[in-house]
Amino acid sequence: MKKLNLLLIFIMAISNSFAQLKPISYQDGSQKLNGLLASSAIKSKKTAGVLILPAWKGIDTSSKNIATELSKLGYTVFIADIYGEGNYPKDNTEAGKIAGFYKTNFTEYQKRIQLALNQLTQNGVATSDVVVIGYCFGGTGALEAARGHLNVKGVVSFHGGLRKDSNRANETNLSAKIMVCNGADDKSVTNEDILNFEKEMRDGKADWSFISYGNAVHSFTNPEAGNDPSKGNAYNEKAAKRSFDHLLLFLKETLY
Repeated sequence: MKKLNLLLIFIMAISNSFAQLKPISYQDGSQKLNGLLASSAIKSKKTAGVLILPAWKGIDTSSKNIATELSKLGYTVFIADIYGEGNYPKDNTEAGKIAGFYKTNFTEYQKRIQLALNQLTQNGVATSDVVVIGYCFGGTGALEAARGHLNVKGVVSFHGGLRKDSNRANETNLSAKIMVCNGADDKSVTNEDILNFEKEMRDGKADWSFISYGNAVHSFTNPEAGNDPSKGNAYNEKAAKRSFDHLLLFLKETLY
């Protein structure tokens, strides 16, 4: 009975922590999309926005936690639904397949990101006062927002893929400020990927930074990734905290 009561308390605490997340339905043609909006907890005349692009399984606890924390700091936050109702992956195999589609068909990814950005502007955020952040698959999406010249001030990628199709030419004028937070031991990001990314940033005359966190592997910001780095995906508390602090500095510098 005591264990049951503790479980109920835990469930209620989680539910209350996400109480301010408002479901928002929007459309891509006939496809229904289901995002979440976290309004700024600090009322002011000017509100900046943050768009969160979740990892490959879609909106998860980690993205909800980040949205909640950022809203407490005065940002209006929207968590994008990239896949759409009826297309949410049930396992890693399905997630890899559908995420792979958007990585290959990058203009469709950029389109879904733009539709999510529209939700911020419809909820009191000035069109240009937005930063896009993403995790894993979403980190790739954040970079696509910059590559696609979407109207955002900056993008931040956390343990996201850097690679793009080799047939795509590098952009010559990347206007969004760009920051990549990368696990130094992330095997999914090769040295070649990093060198190509650096060249892409230089070719694009971008305002960019690349931060590597020692002893961190893929998914280092996600507590649900476990704590065994040998599996290739693991939470790293130090890297998670440091990267969040770097995000806050980036937002302060880029927005207000």
